[in-house]
Amino acid sequence: MTDDAPASRPHAPLGYLLDVVERLKRTEPEVWAWASSLEAQAEHSKAVQASLLRETYRLTPVAHASVYDACAVVLERLGLSAPVTLYQAGSGDMNAALVHLPGEAHLVFYGPVLERLGEAELAALLGHELAHYKLWSESGGEVLVASRILEHTLADPGAAPSHVQTARLFRLYVELYADRGAAIAVEAAEPAITTLVKVQTGLQSVDPAAYLAQAVELEGADPAVSQGQSHPETYLRARAVDKWWRGDADFEPWLRRQLHGPLSMASLDLADQEALQALTRGFIARFLGDEAMRSEAVLAQVRGYFPDWREVEPPLAPDALAPERIDDSVRDYLGFVLLDLALADPDLRDHALARAAAAAAAFGAGDSFLAALKRDAGAPKREVDALARKLKAAA
Repeated sequence: MTDDAPASRPHAPLGYLLDVVERLKRTEPEVWAWASSLEAQAEHSKAVQASLLRETYRLTPVAHASVYDACAVVLERLGLSAPVTLYQAGSGDMNAALVHLPGEAHLVFYGPVLERLGEAELAALLGHELAHYKLWSESGGEVLVASRILEHTLADPGAAPSHVQTARLFRLYVELYADRGAAIAVEAAEPAITTLVKVQTGLQSVDPAAYLAQAVELEGADPAVSQGQSHPETYLRARAVDKWWRGDADFEPWLRRQLHGPLSMASLDLADQEALQALTRGFIARFLGDEAMRSEAVLAQVRGYFPDWREVEPPLAPDALAPERIDDSVRDYLGFVLLDLALADPDLRDHALARAAAAAAAFGAGDSFLAALKRDAGAPKREVDALARKLKAAA
């Protein structure tokens, strides 16, 4: 870890957040216009203000001067200029939260957080929460509008799984952005990490280096993708802020692996849906690289997948089906695509099945392809066994 000046650490929204913003603006223009309207903002602000007054105790600058002074320093380091009002909630675990109103930052403290955190850690906590305000306020509040749309979508019982997954990942990236604000507020990663652990555990003393070593150990023993719904797991957040602050060259691909993992049918967000379509098109194009496979019957099957199929489509890159890029569910899906194409033209059956079986084996789905051929297509055992022998001989 280093204590380099934060000037070398640009605090811009993470790419995933900007991608979702542009996607929603492009695909849901009417919804975007509503969520951006002054009327919607005014209704939200009125409800929020009433809730704050009803459920919290407002801290005054006179009685709590030290916290307000810390806020002023953090605002300057984050490049913000906004009135801040602080509140103490009546109950809850040790934490803090930003309540955003246009042009105003309202911070609510929960539990004994003001008593448990040291000076640097309190600044880190304030940096995290005020970074939320920065994110919601900049670029015309577009990230806030996207968040509002996604949260309203989740309230609909008919919300598509891809919207649920997009909203989940959006929240995780928002928190990682805010964690960067914590590091900028104290000009170091260590207090940001100790604050994360203290808030999670309630401990009064935390060794950030020891916790990072623990996080690395856990990552090596259990390289699972984050299952967080509103926040990434604390060990991932600690690793992420440390890697970002140090300018780790591997940071972006590392973060992608931690939050997304390989392409999976069970966790497709809006971007992954497009990625799967592109993958399928390229996969089919590569399979049709054999001129003999381009019969009218096969092409009709292809157009069943993609009505806009072109005569010339770019084939899939060889590494696109690597184990770290797709999981078993996608491999099985592509196996069924191969099966559809191989059985589309009875006149090509033998050649097509041999080619499809070899293609499936190349990306680790040979056995499941043969099982599907027998189970779902009703192929006779002798035909399946003959293909299995060919695959074994070619291995």
